[in-house]
Amino acid sequence: MIRFTPSGKELPQAGSILLAEPFLEDPYFGRKAILLCEHNSQGSFGFVLNNFVDIALGDLMEGWPEMSHRISVGGPVKNTNLYYLHTHPEIEGSIPIVEGICMGGDFEKIRKHVEQGKIPPDDLRFFIGYAGWSANQLLDEIQSHSWFVTQTPGYRIMDTAFEEEDLWRQLISDMGDAYAHIANAPSNPSLN
Repeated sequence: MIRFTPSGKELPQAGSILLAEPFLEDPYFGRKAILLCEHNSQGSFGFVLNNFVDIALGDLMEGWPEMSHRISVGGPVKNTNLYYLHTHPEIEGSIPIVEGICMGGDFEKIRKHVEQGKIPPDDLRFFIGYAGWSANQLLDEIQSHSWFVTQTPGYRIMDTAFEEEDLWRQLISDMGDAYAHIANAPSNPSLN
């Protein structure tokens, strides 16, 4: 069966990946993949994984070492704040999101461990701002076919070495044959 809109049957949870439906026209969310970090009766939030900015972390935080991971615009909410994911669950205050990936934690300890070489800088991924939904808003958007809900391994979440739309295409293709054709659909359906 050929499907151009999400079925709306998948339920989001922390660790899920939200994939924008192919024709969503939105500067923050069109053709984007979002790691959902929290989803409950109060609301939901996550980070856009494939919306990069051309800025070095050292330009945002003095004394930070060079890292190959690019910084992402995590979403339009609190876009003056810097958030981070990492692969070190031993850091106090870390919140597990998916296997091997945590959010937050004691940043001064992380900084110290990076400076001492105990944590490689590329074990971290930084986001400016986040994407957020009020209570039931995300479920309503899923029911109205704005989002696909899927999963992906942690290594893909931490990877930033891809072109922005490529991650969205790959994750749509990974959903199976019924969805793979969407990965090559034009963003404007009249161009098809």
